[in-house]
Amino acid sequence: MPRPVAAMAACYPASTTSTRHAHRRGQFVLQIAAVTSMTTDHGGFVIPPGHGFWIPPGIVHQSRSWGDAEIQTLYIDQDSVPDYPRKCRLIRASPLLQALMDEVTCMPLLYDEEARDGRIVDLLLGEIGRMPEVSLHVPIPADPRLARVCEAVLADTSSCMTLDDWAAHGGMSRRTFTRLFRRETGQSFSAWRQRVRLLEALARLGTGEPVTSVALDIGYDSPSAFTAMFRRELGDAPKRYLRWSDPSVVVR
Repeated sequence: MPRPVAAMAACYPASTTSTRHAHRRGQFVLQIAAVTSMTTDHGGFVIPPGHGFWIPPGIVHQSRSWGDAEIQTLYIDQDSVPDYPRKCRLIRASPLLQALMDEVTCMPLLYDEEARDGRIVDLLLGEIGRMPEVSLHVPIPADPRLARVCEAVLADTSSCMTLDDWAAHGGMSRRTFTRLFRRETGQSFSAWRQRVRLLEALARLGTGEPVTSVALDIGYDSPSAFTAMFRRELGDAPKRYLRWSDPSVVVR
């Protein structure tokens, strides 16, 4: 499109999974309803409602919808936002950003850059750039042995394998495994695995699953232990943090 921004709105049924793909333009996804998980070569992210996700041009990614997802998407010419980051970034969207996205997705593709539509686009791009980053992701190590272990954890978050078991799965001693994992991710393997469980819990809770079943399914002994972890990591209990999953609450 001969415009710096092209916008669209879309809905995807539960469990819709995209192919691995990349875009020539940068992509900004605003989550409206349900939850989307996004996997890249550098890590995994969870996008709850009211959050946005920036994907730079050329970054290979794959999405999965948890519940019937509704999103709004911008495809952005990177030359028009040279100060945007060159890595994926999850943000919490302000009410102004959400209102601007509503406006832009209703514009004609060939909007008038010199009139009101063009000024709204400029304001929107500035608002996206100033939003605070949210840490709802896990990094994937570059080392193929560690990456193999991480992929196995992501495939079965409730696994009861011990640290020694995971080290053996990667073909390393416990000492080498722990030292290399911390060097590549900046955190211990146990902290990384806890973050993986938290992200899966967020995705499943966002579809309306009960806290008890989610807590037990991802490997916690009790809902209270899971809630304590959730509060420690995100600062609030699941039901309060995930108030967007309550259909009686008007999110937008």
